Amino acid sequence: MRAAFILLGGLVASLITVGLWAWTPDRSRSDLNAKYLGESSRYREVAGTTLRIRESGSSSAPAILLIHGFGSSLETWEAWAQALSTHYRVLRFDLPGCGLSPADRTGDYHDARSLTLINSLMDQEGIDRAVLVGNSMGGRIAWKFAAESPSRVSKLVLISPDGFASPGFDYGKPPQVPAVFKLMKYFLPKALVRSNLAAAYADPARPTGAELDRYYDLLLAPGNRGAMIDRMQQLILEDPVPLLRHIEVPVLLVWGEQDRLIPYANAADYMRVLPNAALVSFPHLGHVPHEESPAESLPPLERFLEK
Repeated sequence: MRAAFILLGGLVASLITVGLWAWTPDRSRSDLNAKYLGESSRYREVAGTTLRIRESGSSSAPAILLIHGFGSSLETWEAWAQALSTHYRVLRFDLPGCGLSPADRTGDYHDARSLTLINSLMDQEGIDRAVLVGNSMGGRIAWKFAAESPSRVSKLVLISPDGFASPGFDYGKPPQVPAVFKLMKYFLPKALVRSNLAAAYADPARPTGAELDRYYDLLLAPGNRGAMIDRMQQLILEDPVPLLRHIEVPVLLVWGEQDRLIPYANAADYMRVLPNAALVSFPHLGHVPHEESPAESLPPLERFLEK
């Protein structure tokens, strides 16, 4: 989640400057559905809210559950999901208030709520045990789920996961979210979104084209901007070490060494406390190696899954 504050930090001064001319209404949900829902996606009621789910592969194959990061959506996994579907049942979903999933009707965006949603989704889909793969905020949710529901996780893949404290993100108390951030519910120029998303990539040309359009369109889905603010305000980091020490399943840490959102140095923190972990890093990739270079980042994952 700290990645969210870094990404959005640049919005403060810029929103004040452009606010008078950059009124940004929500996109129509019907238009977004037509553009992004896709034939393999469906909406499902899960634990009192609605989630967009996309499934591929054989329903009889071992299951893999993919959990995206803050401000992202299930599309971030597209290349990995297509490749993994050859041998696995791949299930991905938009967290509430992300992508095409509406805001959570409970208004609860704490990690405990996310764990409840995953448990309920697995129950509804008839999945007893799965490989969990999570990026950034999704990585934090994945390792918490593995620690608290160990019987439901066979392996764990953490891609630049959030969880350890850093300046401005202390344990036991919510971060200070500037009131001006709330202006993004009304003013969110596309150029500003691009400049903030660029921090997720090592490649200075990213994101661009359809990739940028998708991020921007889905940020403007009805209710998503308010849900992002609520999620930030409800974040309370806890010392991850006690929970991490409970994780005994094999863990693969994946990190881009050019990560400007969650530093690569945090990989050493995880390696010190996870009893059964391996680390794969990429010198020329950033915060989303699965999206920035699937061809480079996928083979280590496939080898890990085959063991």
